[in-house]
Amino acid sequence: MKKSVMTLVMTGAALGVLSGCKSDEKALSEAKPKVNLKTEVVHLQTVSDGLEIPAHVDVDPSKMVHVYAPLSGRLLSLEVQPGQEVRKGQTVAMLQSGDVAAARSDFEKAKIEAMRADRALDRGKLLLAHEVLSQADFDELKAADDAAHSEQERARQRIRELGFSETGTSDTTAVVSPIGGSVLEIGTATGEMQRSLETSNGIATVANLDSVWVVGDVFEHDLSVVKSHSSADVTLQAYPGETFHGTVANIGDVFDPQTHALKVRVVMNNPGHRLKPQMFGSIRIGMGQRQMILVPMASVIHDGDIASVYVKNGEKYDARTVKLGATHGDKVEIAGGLNDGDMVVTQGAAFLRTPVGD
Repeated sequence: MKKSVMTLVMTGAALGVLSGCKSDEKALSEAKPKVNLKTEVVHLQTVSDGLEIPAHVDVDPSKMVHVYAPLSGRLLSLEVQPGQEVRKGQTVAMLQSGDVAAARSDFEKAKIEAMRADRALDRGKLLLAHEVLSQADFDELKAADDAAHSEQERARQRIRELGFSETGTSDTTAVVSPIGGSVLEIGTATGEMQRSLETSNGIATVANLDSVWVVGDVFEHDLSVVKSHSSADVTLQAYPGETFHGTVANIGDVFDPQTHALKVRVVMNNPGHRLKPQMFGSIRIGMGQRQMILVPMASVIHDGDIASVYVKNGEKYDARTVKLGATHGDKVEIAGGLNDGDMVVTQGAAFLRTPVGD
């Protein structure tokens, strides 16, 4: 009897273990995520071979100047406003400067010293003629006279560099624009003190907007489309339905470390100055057509610098390394690695890094 009971207990325990194992397997099976894979057969298709990138209007730096005070002083008045057109040499502001008074004082002192040196030299000539003064002493007087006149001339030139005359009495000067153009911004206010060539606070910024740049960022895999001196079309949010034509003037040499993109600059003629700095729009470069294979961006798996897609091969999915081309909306060109007719995973490709049955 005891043997029968023991047998029943052991049998029950074994059944319990088996039942537990089946429960664990069921739980694991239920916990395993279901992968929703979608595939698509890719074909060569004719596509406009153009690249469209976000962009903004910018000033050509070679045609922009910051107007600074030529000398230190107090700003008496501003003669221009933002958006105003100015001519080359037009007054931007009026400045009152203590530097002028100091320069005139230096000139007057130098003038007096030169007169004294002249009188000493005249006396020296008489004494030398009567052999009362040695030639060496006379030479010293002559050198001192030359030095005094040099100092006077230096002081005179300093006044003229400030834009004043040594015989005048005014201590105010006009600050003028060195170029013709539009006043982009005013960097100071009436009554403020200005320092000569102070880099942090110019009086105004003036730019010639007859031509402007339109600047965008192009990524490494799109560089094959962008060529210097190629034509480019620009559209702007401010002018819907209009297209402006320009030329790619410059492609940057250094990638931005944050965005890993290069700056592309398109030169645009700007009659009427309709294109304003910081307007937003887009650049389209390259207008030809060619055949290519396109896949959705979601199909591409990136592993460092290596790009790959998954291709269905029977019941399996094989990772295939590909070469990326230009982007076209939400798709990207496959420049190498795929063939016409391949079946590519377009959704769920990321899950295939771990083997998944079909």
